[in-house]
Amino acid sequence: MDSPFKTIGLIGKPNHSGAANTLQRLHTFLLALGFKVLVEQRTGHQLQDVPAAHLVKLVDLGKHADLAIVVGGDGNMLGAARVLARFDVAVIGVNRGNLGFLADLSPEGFEASLEQVLSGHYIEEKRFLLEVEVYRHAELKSANSAVNEAVLHADKVAHMIEFEAFINNDFVFSQRSDGLIVSTPTGSTAYSLSGGGPILTPELNAISLVPMFPHTLSSRPLVVDADNEVRLKLSLENTDSLQVSCDSHVVLAVLPGDEVVIKKADKKLRLIHPQDYSYYDVLRKKLNWGSRLF
Repeated sequence: MDSPFKTIGLIGKPNHSGAANTLQRLHTFLLALGFKVLVEQRTGHQLQDVPAAHLVKLVDLGKHADLAIVVGGDGNMLGAARVLARFDVAVIGVNRGNLGFLADLSPEGFEASLEQVLSGHYIEEKRFLLEVEVYRHAELKSANSAVNEAVLHADKVAHMIEFEAFINNDFVFSQRSDGLIVSTPTGSTAYSLSGGGPILTPELNAISLVPMFPHTLSSRPLVVDADNEVRLKLSLENTDSLQVSCDSHVVLAVLPGDEVVIKKADKKLRLIHPQDYSYYDVLRKKLNWGSRLF
């Protein structure tokens, strides 16, 4: 096949029999089309007839693959995306999860759509990530990235914290709440949506700040340009352990008096869709919006 992709990487969902079956079908399908196939080693042992040299770590898959196919739910996509965005590898998903906002292909009949993608007929978009840094006494203590959101919250459930928010060093507000969700457009249909945040369409260069159960009726979500830097300064009055969660996967410890800096990352995620993809169609189906009247 004449394709813009030569080497395909496969990433699965550990200990999930349905995902393993889909991964096996993908492996067989891609080999039959003549592609070189690399398999992420944590799930590759579930497949048959994969040479040891083709079982690789996720970082190595990112270095050598032109296209990565992620089998699983949005959680799998997010975990893979945080790594793969560093290497400018294209990513497409086969949905074996629940909602599947990021995974377009159906596990029942992915072959026809995937063959179109592999032949060069697809829609590509770039989604920006957030870079999250924790500073203590002006010293960087930890950092990570997020595709969906960074969430400042207490270690304990439903425990109020105090902090100040700055945008480009301009003071915006102080707040007593359960925390704050800082979301990308990609994450605006995830945790932020559950917290009452706005839906941001993917092409927007914007981030939303969504308070979590604020102790004031006047507190509202705020949407700002994504090129701004958000800085959260934790009050010394906080007595409990605090955290910043990145996509609910990576947790960074925060202490009273620390500062959390959140800004747009340099690298972007290359997300691939079939040609019939429509963002609004996905919203309508996933969120059970009304169908056309006329």
